[in-house]
Formats: sequence, C-alpha cells, structure tokens
Amino acid sequence: MSKYWILTAILLPILGGALTPLLPFKKREQMMIYVEAVMLATSAIVIALIAHGKMSIFEVIYFVRGLSISFKIDGMTMVFAGLVSILWPLATLYAFEYMEHEGHEKIFFMFYSMTYGVTLGIAFASDMLSMYFFYELLTLVTVPLVMHTLTREAILASRKYLYYSLGGAAFALIGLVFLLSYGDTLEFTMGGVLDMAQVGDKKNLLLTIYLLAFMGFGVKAAIWPLSSWLPQAGVAPTPVTALLHAVAVVKAGVFAIIRLTYYSFGCDFLRGTWVQAVVMGLAMFSIVYGCSRAVKETHIKRRLAYSTVSNLSYIIFGATIMTPLGLVGALCHLICHAFMKICSFLCAGAIMHQTGKSYIYELNGMGRKMPVVFTCFTISAFGLMGVPGLAGFISKWNLAQAAVESGNVQAYFGIGCLLISALLTAIYMLSIVVRAFFPGRDFDYGTLQGIKDPTWKMCLPLMLFAAAIVCLGLFSSPLVGFLQDIAAGKY
Repeated sequence: MSKYWILTAILLPILGGALTPLLPFKKREQMMIYVEAVMLATSAIVIALIAHGKMSIFEVIYFVRGLSISFKIDGMTMVFAGLVSILWPLATLYAFEYMEHEGHEKIFFMFYSMTYGVTLGIAFASDMLSMYFFYELLTLVTVPLVMHTLTREAILASRKYLYYSLGGAAFALIGLVFLLSYGDTLEFTMGGVLDMAQVGDKKNLLLTIYLLAFMGFGVKAAIWPLSSWLPQAGVAPTPVTALLHAVAVVKAGVFAIIRLTYYSFGCDFLRGTWVQAVVMGLAMFSIVYGCSRAVKETHIKRRLAYSTVSNLSYIIFGATIMTPLGLVGALCHLICHAFMKICSFLCAGAIMHQTGKSYIYELNGMGRKMPVVFTCFTISAFGLMGVPGLAGFISKWNLAQAAVESGNVQAYFGIGCLLISALLTAIYMLSIVVRAFFPGRDFDYGTLQGIKDPTWKMCLPLMLFAAAIVCLGLFSSPLVGFLQDIAAGKY
C-alpha cells in the first residue's frame, strides 16, 4: 500500500473539516452526510493501512541535520491510530443530535474534523520532532472546541487549557533538544536512542531532562499537579469532552509519555534510577487523588473528569514500571479505558441533553425513563470498577501482573493504589446507578414526565461502546497477544 495513503489519512479530515463552513449546504442533513463521509473515509484508510502492517519511514518535509516531518507505521501506531479510527466516526454520529440546538455547527464540525487529522498525525509520527509538531497543533485546534459556547466559564476554561498546554509543550521541547544532542537520532526506536558515549558523566542531567519532558507531556495526560484544566474543560459540549477525556488530547499525552520512555530515552537508561521513583510516585498519587476528588464531586461531567485523571495515571503507572509487561498493561488500559470512558461521558451528555440536569442528586428515577442510556452507563461503570468479564478487569489485571513481576517494591505499593481506586470507583460510579434505578419507594415518577431516551444517533454509539466493553472483557486474548508482540519489539 502506498505511503502516500498515510498523508491522505491525515490531510483528508483536516482539509475536509476546513471546507465545512465554506460549502453551501442547503440542508443540515447534507452537512451531516458530508462530515460523516469524511470521518468514515478517513477511518477506512487508517484501518487499511494498519491491516497492511508495518511500514518504513515516509519523509514528507526535510529540514536540516536529520530533522524532518515524517511518518511510519509500527505497533504503537497501530494501537493509537486504530483506536482513534474506531471511536471518531461514532462520536461524530452522536454529535449530530447533541449539537442540533447548540449553534455554530459548521465551525464546530470544522474543528472537530480537523482534530481527527491532527491526532492521526501524532499516531503516525515516526520521530519526536514530527510528534511534537502535531502535538502542538492539537492544542490549537482543540481550544476553539473547548470555548465553543463562548460563555464566561468556557472562555476561562479554554485559557487555562491553552496556558497549561503551551507551558507543557515548552518543557517537552527541552527533551527534544537534548535527545537531538545526546541521541543517535530522533526516530522512535524500541530501547531508546541515547548514545552512551556522548552521555558520559551527564546521566543525572539527562534524567532531569527526562523528568521535565515527562511533566511537559504529562499536562495533556492530566497528571497531578497539572490536572486542574481537565475538570474545568467539562464546560465544552459533551462530544468534545468525550474526545478530550477518552481519545484525542489525554490519550495523546500518555501516548507521548510512552514514546518518550520506551522509544526515546529507553527503559535500560531509566530503570532503577531516582527519576523512575519520582514519575512512578506521581502516577500512584494521581490515581488516588483523581478518584478521591471524584467521590466528592456532585456534577456528573466533573466527576467523570476526575475519574479520567485517575485512570490516565493507571496507564502512566504501567509505563513507569519500565518493563515489557508494564508496556502491555499500559497499552491495554489505554484501549480499554477509551471505550469505557467515552461510553460513560456520552451517556452523561445524553442525560444532560434529554433532561437539562447535570448534578447527580437530580438523577433519581431516571433509569426507568432512559433505560438504554443508563444500561450503557451501568456497563461502563462496572467496567471502570474492574468487574471480571469486562474490559477494565483485563487491563487492571495486566497492570497488577506487571507490577508483581517487576520486582520493584514501589510498584507493589502501586497495586495498593489500584485497589483503593477500585473501591472509590465503585462508590462514585454506583452511587449514580443506584439513584437512577432505585430512587426509593416514595419517589414520584410524575416529576419525570416527558423524559425518554434520545434517538438512534445517540443510542447506537452508546450501545456499540457498551458491547465493546463486554467483548474486550470476554475475548481479550488476541488483543493482549498483539500488545505482547509490540512490547517484544516485533512491531
């Protein structure tokens, strides 16, 4: 398959999105068909590229001294690009009904489509410079989505997101510069690219630089203490927050951390050093911090946002174990969490869209009025808790197994953090489910007149995501086997 198809997959949603406000659609349905066609065509190309297998470097723009914008397909690309290509068209379908009365739809879908292409640029990037370029673009195309409603809260949230992201990118750039100086290449290579002859006695300096770059990418991964922008960004329309929390922004952050750790600095260089203890400690604290804040939060989207803070650090914890099994656990939770969190967020958006309610204490009895939405939400809740037979159990099991087999005493305490998080997740997720389905004998269902499930445009994605959570839990062997091959360097 021609390498130019990679460029097509990236540019199609970017250019197709840019044309959305310019095309003279006579009816809203025409715009919907156009946008969905662009999404589906892009996903078809990506899936075909992944099915073709590994692909060597495709250099698009050459600068100097080995610096270029170039792409390739390896195992990490297959995981991230494949995940994005499955979720994006379904999230777009959901967005059509949600955005019907939100206003400025053409502008919204312009940036929504462009974000797809930029995220694929991160996934297909063959080296640190190419990934960094699209990583910065991701900030620029998602800021307008966060501030779409133009309320005071949305503008403040978009500013905070912009400031945090640009600050984080500056620290990440420091890592890029030092990799250029002390590495053989910027290309992503399993095991790292550092030239130990050049490193010499500067190991501690480079460990410090790794920590700075880790925290820089950690902004989008919402690691503590750089996570406060994420709950605040919940003021954006739900299709945006779902992608922020499940697919594009936060997953780009953890994807970049994995690339930085396993493919740039290298685990052999980092494992057993003080910096491993620091980054693993930050991940462990973030796991407990996020779910603790979620228990206290009464706004449904902000509660799920703090849940995201916690679950992203599951992935980071796996990455900081710095073993092949740690990478398997991290990638497994990256995939499983994406389906669980996009399902729960889109359920929350459907509730808000149909009822106008956004606080948990307002959800009493709605389970019987919106059975499809709350059944899907319940499945995602059990998945996030780690109930056996669902996706969350598989990823948490792999993380715990990696921690045990690492022989790292600190990682053993990480298992304790996972158990604490599972308990707190049960509290903050099941409290919503119990309110919805069991409001009490004296509850007056007459107060819920007119409340019902949304149309198929919203319900179909929810049901497919819920089915995926079950399928990943019951038939995980092929996925885990593929991730083990990636960790072994076969892809």
